[in-house]
Parts: sequence; C-alpha cells; structure tokens
Amino acid sequence: MANAQTLLEQNRPTAYSIDPINVNRWSPRSFLEKEIPQEKLLSVFEAARFAPSAFNYQPWRFIVATSPEDRARFHTFIGEFNLTWCTKAPALVLIVSSTETDKGPFPSHAFDTGAAWGALAHEAVRQGLATHAMTGFDFAKARETLGIPEDYAIQALVAIGYQGPSDALPEGMAQREVPSPRKPVQELLFQGTFGQAF
Repeated sequence: MANAQTLLEQNRPTAYSIDPINVNRWSPRSFLEKEIPQEKLLSVFEAARFAPSAFNYQPWRFIVATSPEDRARFHTFIGEFNLTWCTKAPALVLIVSSTETDKGPFPSHAFDTGAAWGALAHEAVRQGLATHAMTGFDFAKARETLGIPEDYAIQALVAIGYQGPSDALPEGMAQREVPSPRKPVQELLFQGTFGQAF
C-alpha cells in the first residue's frame, strides 16, 4: 500500500499555494492505544481558545474524556459503527456551544465553534496527532449522560490520538482509510449572487 505522503499527494493535490497543514489534516479511524501527554493535549485546546468569534464571546466548550472511566461513559452514547474504531482513541471530546448571551440568542454560536474546531484540528496535526470528528452518536443521550444544559447546543464528538495502521481496522473500513479528496475550489465559489460562476 502507498505511504501516507503519496496518498495525500494523489488524493489532495492543491491548485494554489497553501500551508501543507491544511492538506495534512484528515480524519483517520485507526488510533494507537497510546496516551497523549497532557501538555500536548492542552496545546490543541490552546489553539482553539484563540479562534475568532462574534463579539469575542467564545461560545465553545469542550467536554474531555481521557480516563478509562470517562471514555466508557462516552461509549454509552456513541453509535455502533463509530464504536468499532474510536474505542482505541485516548481522548474523546464532545464539543458544545452556548446558544445564549446575557443579551439574548447568539446566532453565530455554531459558526464560531466550527472555527475553534478547525484551529484545534490543525494544531493537532502540528502536534503529531490525528483527529476524527463524528456525529454518529445519540445527542439526547449524550446531553443526559454528561449533564449538558439546554442552552448549550451539541455540535460534534471528536476522537484525538496518534494515528494507527490501517490494517488494525476491520477489512471494509481499512480500505477506506485514506485521505479524502476535495472538490475544486471553483465549485465552491459564486460571484456576487448564488449560482453565478466566479
């Protein structure tokens, strides 16, 4: 099988010059059962802390499970498919966002929290870690199990750890353990109005 760098070059060619960290971030499912030093783990949250947000409100919050007991609690609401691979990840993180401020509803909470997740994911690459975000879990059960207040929206669950070999995954999953391609930038841009080619 081709090495990781070759797969990145094959599946993720860039049309314009960008920092390689943007290409090198992808979502593997194979993780090593290897604990993350606390300082390294805290570095990814430090990066998220500096993400931009409207009015500097910083609506994101991270519920982190690194102990066996906490990870087992998270496993109770994760879907069966995701449980087949994420149980080896040394850190599971539920990302939530505050939907209210003292002035009322905060409409950009999800957008701002997405920026924090992006910063976290890129810093993880810099730290030699892999991340995989998922929504394949029971949101209502997660809220109940972790005691999440109603004025916080659940955004995603993220596995963080050291990437493992693809052959550690079930066969069908191992074949999919490659960096996914991206649409050409021209497909994502409109000029002036929706649908108008850039």
